[in-house]
Amino acid sequence: MSLLQQLRDESDFDQLPHNIPICATIADIEEKKGFIDYFMFVIEVKTKGGSKYFIYRRYREFFNLHQVLEFRYSPENSDKGGPNTCILPSLPGKVFMGNKREIAESRIPELNTYMKRLLGLPTWLLLDEAIRMFFYQTDLDCQQQPRALRRLRPPTRKVKTVKPKMELFSAPRAEAIFDFRGNGKAELKLKKGEVIFLLQRVNADWLEGTVNNQTGIFPLSFVKIIKPLPESDSEGEGGGPTYSCLRCFMLTPSGVNTRDVCVQEDLTIQPTYKDLLSRMRHVFQVDDIAINYRDHEGDLIRILDDEDVQLMIRQSRDQQGNVKIPVNQFPWELHVTYASDLSVYNVEA
Repeated sequence: MSLLQQLRDESDFDQLPHNIPICATIADIEEKKGFIDYFMFVIEVKTKGGSKYFIYRRYREFFNLHQVLEFRYSPENSDKGGPNTCILPSLPGKVFMGNKREIAESRIPELNTYMKRLLGLPTWLLLDEAIRMFFYQTDLDCQQQPRALRRLRPPTRKVKTVKPKMELFSAPRAEAIFDFRGNGKAELKLKKGEVIFLLQRVNADWLEGTVNNQTGIFPLSFVKIIKPLPESDSEGEGGGPTYSCLRCFMLTPSGVNTRDVCVQEDLTIQPTYKDLLSRMRHVFQVDDIAINYRDHEGDLIRILDDEDVQLMIRQSRDQQGNVKIPVNQFPWELHVTYASDLSVYNVEA
């Protein structure tokens, strides 16, 4: 690089706004257990003005950013650039099979290199709206609290082997210390060692909870409380991830299979049609299914896209005042049928 070009670049950099990101490093990964389980990268961003903050991004957000930048700035001929083109850094490709945690961990060095090279491109590119929005700290980013930040810790002389904690969630939960068979559909079957998410107290001796996508009651004497239920609704606020329960039904000619699915989502969330369909396939272990909801007249309405999901949620909220909904349960329910079956079974759900 010539001295003139270097001085010109330094002058351009000095004119950049103070909130422009100039450095970004992945501090950790965090698992998100929603309708679809995935990992997010916790990224520490440093700006030209010296401020620091954390943002949370999925790999697909890196991928979408890269596609936008390629469309705008990649030269048609890689050997010949233009005034508004540049050679972009390479992004690690998609991985469709494997352990999600291992995939996320293995991507950290490559994504760090990608962000370093991306923010080292010509200064005019740093003003691109797509780049600024990717590194911008949103309201959702501000609401989240980093947990470990393993990669920002200072190095130590002796590497200590830390046993992974068994308490992976912040939701109220208990561990079964004995097997419990249950004496009916209302009672939850437990195996020793299973972790049960607690939903509510039934009385002094019984609790209601969910495990293995099944919900029911069980005796308090058969479990060890890991984290107790809050004494009131207000105690659960601000204490970590929000867990909510989704009730769903699998409608078949022989009857109804009812499941309660515990997800790390707020009750106000609007999931996508694709995520709901994928989750129901996993819960009921059936691929050829369709998802439906019941309208205010009790008719079964098939969900085909995100607009249908939005309509289902809006109608359920309109009817919410007439029906008492348990705490931490979505006001809407899913009715799952076989995709080839267009009939409605007259089964009381």
